[in-house]
Amino acid sequence: MLYFDPKTETLAREQLRQLQLEKLQTLLREVWGRNAFYTRKFRASGFAPGDLRTLEQLKELPFTRKQELVQDQSERPPFGSNLTYPLECYVRYHQTSGTTGAPLRVVDTTESWEWWAKCWGYVLTGAGLCAGDRLFAAFSFGPFIGFWAAVEGARKIGAMMIPGGGRDSLQRLELMRDTGTTAVCCTPTYALRLLEVAGENHFDVRTLNVRATIHAGEPGASVPETKQRIQMGWGAKCYDHAGASEVGAHSFECQAQPGGIHLIESEFIAEVVDRNTGEPVAPGEMGELVITNLGRAGFPILRYRTGDLVRLNVEPCECGRTFARFQGGVLGRADDMVTVRGVNVYPMAVESLLVHFQEVGEYRITVHRMREMDEMDIEVELADGADPALPDAIAQSIYAALSFRPNVRVIERGTLPRFELKARRFFVKK
Repeated sequence: MLYFDPKTETLAREQLRQLQLEKLQTLLREVWGRNAFYTRKFRASGFAPGDLRTLEQLKELPFTRKQELVQDQSERPPFGSNLTYPLECYVRYHQTSGTTGAPLRVVDTTESWEWWAKCWGYVLTGAGLCAGDRLFAAFSFGPFIGFWAAVEGARKIGAMMIPGGGRDSLQRLELMRDTGTTAVCCTPTYALRLLEVAGENHFDVRTLNVRATIHAGEPGASVPETKQRIQMGWGAKCYDHAGASEVGAHSFECQAQPGGIHLIESEFIAEVVDRNTGEPVAPGEMGELVITNLGRAGFPILRYRTGDLVRLNVEPCECGRTFARFQGGVLGRADDMVTVRGVNVYPMAVESLLVHFQEVGEYRITVHRMREMDEMDIEVELADGADPALPDAIAQSIYAALSFRPNVRVIERGTLPRFELKARRFFVKK
């Protein structure tokens, strides 16, 4: 079993918590008085960094929400006041994708960008990569952080990074073949899209040397049905990873694949809270992830309400790591829940059922109001030769699992958009 930092990844839980406390205390001392955003928040809440003596006191700090950061940048353009150092100390610029609102600009110092690289070292090593591997990034390198940090992570572990920007999907597959690529980084959606393109062009993906696919940018690679489709199509093990531009690369899946992703607890502190009350939930219960990063002093994030739904598992993993896990990966978004015919539904629950059907290629889900009741329409593209009765089977499967029946209809192949980055397949019309 490969480790990026064997000593840290196998620390006893009490030692790990002591390490977190020391890093948090150091971070708070660095931020206090230098970072205007958090100094204002601390003073407004009556908290002084010197007061923190235990990790339990972390809950005395106020939550941070994305809208606060976006508003701060709107009022203090272009980068806001969550900057601990003078602007000339910052060397990297990225921004969030903007799929759920206005993009948030994030900047990193040399030190914090090196911290990103370290976090991705955990991600890549967790998937079994090491010096000698050839990692292909199927990604167009724009301001969305995407796999920029994966480039740095590859450098950290001594792997060769092969950038795939500026090419169409078939050209990327050909470059993987020509370079002897052994691992691929992309979104789960794009991994399936590459398989679709390969089939259309009689390109046998299983003849490549790829033994691992590593996914980020959207949930999905922890969904068993999606993972299976990727693994069967590529003939490679599929690994999940979670993170965010504003937070960092915080979680990774290990080679044991115990049905979840490890939090890099040496670099992050996680809390799981009730999405309505903000109070902690019991271990194993689903709640909203609240995260604090510990190594990004230039752009710190303290008690950040991510909106991601997770279940925390602190039991040791068979891989030997003591890092806690999010069982089942990121389970969905707290703010994505809709009510369809009186039933509370998360989009990911519907998508998990759709991927059971191998004949379904691309799809789009739309929730809209009809006669004072919300309805769900699902448009699907089907493979050639699919059973004409499949839409009824899909509707019945969703009814059996979620207690409402959507309207499912088939549309012509190639009608729906394809995605390289975060897929947007769920829409609500009011």
